[in-house]
Amino acid sequence: MHETSTKSSTACDRNRKKFMIDQKRRKLMLALSGLLASGASGTAAALIATPRQSAGPFYPETLPLDDDNNLTEVKGNNGKASGIISDISGRIVDINGHPLPDMRIEIWQCDANGRYRHPLENAAQPLDKNFQGHGSTITDAKGLYRFRTIRPVPYPGRTPHIHIAVFPTDERPFTSQLYIAGEQRNATDFLYNRITSDKRHLVTAKFEASNITGADQQASFDIILNRKDGTPQDH
Repeated sequence: MHETSTKSSTACDRNRKKFMIDQKRRKLMLALSGLLASGASGTAAALIATPRQSAGPFYPETLPLDDDNNLTEVKGNNGKASGIISDISGRIVDINGHPLPDMRIEIWQCDANGRYRHPLENAAQPLDKNFQGHGSTITDAKGLYRFRTIRPVPYPGRTPHIHIAVFPTDERPFTSQLYIAGEQRNATDFLYNRITSDKRHLVTAKFEASNITGADQQASFDIILNRKDGTPQDH
């Protein structure tokens, strides 16, 4: 939802300045993150880290001016995004289950017409002008985050999915993709099938009827970073 109070806007601007990095460096780090994608280390832990996956080719060249955690409304437009409005929320934690506060998390996905907001996107269907395509937020003291978006739809050659990036300070971003539990197209998706069957539950979420005002569906999705007591375990 769009923040309207001066206090909220100031806090949002402060957080954005703190966590935004140079756009070229951000894209380079995302690409590197995909190249170095791997599972959890062999360190014994109570939790298994969420598998890394590539950022894909459609991370925005320029972040939208309206870039909050509600992707279903665009500032200056009166309509709402097409599709099944869905709330996605969860926690970002380390492999010991400790919450990771003040983490910038971004998501991006195609609209209900299967279009990404990206210059390389050349599909025939029109863009949904009421869908942001990209959103961001900061985890709270308990590691909680929340987005309002649409239930992901198929993209040519891909099962429905949402791209995710988490930006720990002074580290390469963690990138992965969120899939719909029980989606038949998952079985033939080449990226989904790169994840071993015993870890696929770590990148899937159930989209169910919502009890949240304004949302048709809701999904819970926790992200487990391969960190232990605040120390990264990836090498």
